[in-house]
This record gives sequence, structure tokens and C-alpha cells, in this order.
Amino acid sequence: MGRALITGASAGLGLEFAWQLAAGGHDLVLVARDAERLEHHAAQLRAAGGVDVEVLPADLADRAQVERVAERLRDDVAPVGLLVNNAGFGLRQRFVGGDLAAEERALDVMVRAVLVLSHAAAGAMADRGRGAICNVASVAALTASGTYAAHKAWVRTFTETLAAQLAGSGVTATALCPGYTHTEFHERAGLRMSWLPEVGFLDAERVVAAGLRDVSRGVVISTPSLRYKAASAALRVLPRSLVRRIDHRRPPRGA
Repeated sequence: MGRALITGASAGLGLEFAWQLAAGGHDLVLVARDAERLEHHAAQLRAAGGVDVEVLPADLADRAQVERVAERLRDDVAPVGLLVNNAGFGLRQRFVGGDLAAEERALDVMVRAVLVLSHAAAGAMADRGRGAICNVASVAALTASGTYAAHKAWVRTFTETLAAQLAGSGVTATALCPGYTHTEFHERAGLRMSWLPEVGFLDAERVVAAGLRDVSRGVVISTPSLRYKAASAALRVLPRSLVRRIDHRRPPRGA
């Protein structure tokens, strides 16, 4: 994979991706809004992993800043061999009556940025005949739990389409679909998760390790843990009317 570019790299799964890839000897490009936090993590990663770490601050809701990241992915001088589209956030609101500007920002970060950056990476990687794209989706993609689920459903389907179009090019595409995971995600979104028992949570280290294994094998849909594989299988066969009723009774959430 060589060098990896990770969005949402300042916390959560993105930061865990950075640590595991650095441990494997991969140079990194870290993308997030918080430049100070990125520089802090970059210094730690350089010291611990002995790898080169670039910091590329960018707000992925801003089209001009997304294009700067896309240009970095097209760079052949220090090529990126793995793109991890991880940036995202939860919204503590329902769509009807909610803040439309917040919904548009979420759509830009979790859908449009994934589209633009995947396009840039896929083109550059296909020209070189090697590379991988990992788009972080969610088991929520199979639910009807608000626009977050809709965004992740798009990411999952888009990644399947991308994988099919890249077949034979030497480039792979993987949708990582974890369930609820212990990160800062829910706290940052102001979502209270006390209703979910501990057994429902995954460990970020294991999620990323499973995802990277599947990326290396060219797996298209990666769902860490047997329990979430089972949950995903159930969600695919349950009547959608039942899925909608189940999700209607839960608070807005992300996974």
C-alpha cells in the first residue's frame, strides 16, 4: 500500500487506522479540520513508527478544501496507495423539523467528499495498476435510522459499484461496515448510548484490524465481528416495514 491518506484522522477509527498503518511501516497523510490536533498526532506517529507523516488540514464540507485533498491523491511524486474515507459525524436530530444546514454539511462530508476523493484516488491508482480504497460505511446502512443511515447506505452501494468497475485494474474497493464502536463518535454527537448493553459495542482496534485484513484480501463488504455479521444478515431478510418500525422507536443515532 505504501502511503495511506486517511480522512477524519484526528480521532476515533481514523486515528486508529493511522496507528495501525504506521505500525506496519506505511507513510501517512492525515486529513481533518483540527490542524493542531493533527500535528500532535503526527509527531507521536513519527516518533513511534519512524514513518513520514504529512498533515493536510481540510474541512470536507468545503468544496475547495475537498479539491485540495483530491489534488494530493492525484500526485504521482509521493503517490497514495491506500485511501481511507473515514470522516463523518452523527446528527442528534430528526430530519423533519431539523436544521437543514446541518443535514447539508453531513451530506457533503459523508457522501460528496467520498465521491470526489474516491474518483481522484481511483483514477490515479488505476493508472499505476495498484492501490486500495476503504470507505467507512456502517451496519446502519441496512437500517432506516435517519439520514446518517441513508448516507452510509450510499457509501456501501457506491463502494460495491466502484469495486466492480475496478475489477482487473489492480485496485480494490472495500466498504467497512462496523456496528456500534467505542470511539468519540457518539459523545461528539451528543448521543446518549446508555440504552445499549456493553456487548453491543465493538473495540476500535479490532474493527480497524479486521478492516485492514479485508482490504489486503480485496474483500468488498467488510463487517467486523460475528454478531454484526449476523445482525446484517437479519436486516437483509427482514421485511422493510419491520425494519422501519424498529428504527422509528429508537433515538437518532450513528454506528
